[in-house]
Amino acid sequence: MIEILIPVSFFLFVFLLTSAGDRYAGKRWEMVESQIIARGIRNTAVIQAMLNVPRHEFVPEESRDEAYNDNPIPVGLGQTISQPYIVALMTELLNPARGRKILEVGTGSGYQSAVLAETGCDLYTIEIVENLAERARLILENLGYSNITYKIGDGYQGWEEHAPFDGIIVTAAPGHVPARLLDQLKMNGKMVIPVGDESQELQLIEKTDTGITKKRITAVRFVPMTGESES
Repeated sequence: MIEILIPVSFFLFVFLLTSAGDRYAGKRWEMVESQIIARGIRNTAVIQAMLNVPRHEFVPEESRDEAYNDNPIPVGLGQTISQPYIVALMTELLNPARGRKILEVGTGSGYQSAVLAETGCDLYTIEIVENLAERARLILENLGYSNITYKIGDGYQGWEEHAPFDGIIVTAAPGHVPARLLDQLKMNGKMVIPVGDESQELQLIEKTDTGITKKRITAVRFVPMTGESES
């Protein structure tokens, strides 16, 4: 497959055309240029999604001026919104696209959900904390995303009635890879998941006709997966 690289200046041109009146537009562009593109993210759909999604909408009011900084931010209820680069990296590894069915385990703040939805995929997202799920849903619906299906529940078991999935992304760290999630992955599908307790690593898992392959991507620090994963 031939990879087409679009110049950074093109993204800036399109972004400036579509972001008039957005007082966070400059910060969002700086975030994408210095934290995303400079660190090697090359998928054009991911870059455009990171430019389009207003990250400040997903953080508490008092944290909005920090929304585009290079770090996670607490969003209440013991949860955080992930560092922008990690969101971009996980999305690029998963390679979502229009028409692909993606399962997200851990809606959280809703920011990763928005980035995935921007790619045009059919997103199914599960969140175990009801208040968190309802808050994220309200933000996402207010932003106009209509390609997301929501569920309040324990994502450890996946979402069998909508399986199999082209891709699965997990935004909280279990101590091991849940077998039910692997079962719900399509042949040639991909899963991106942080795994571990005190020491965590981001893994890219692929299901092929010869078996399951696992690739270590980088060390990470996510909130632990709760629910059945803890038993």
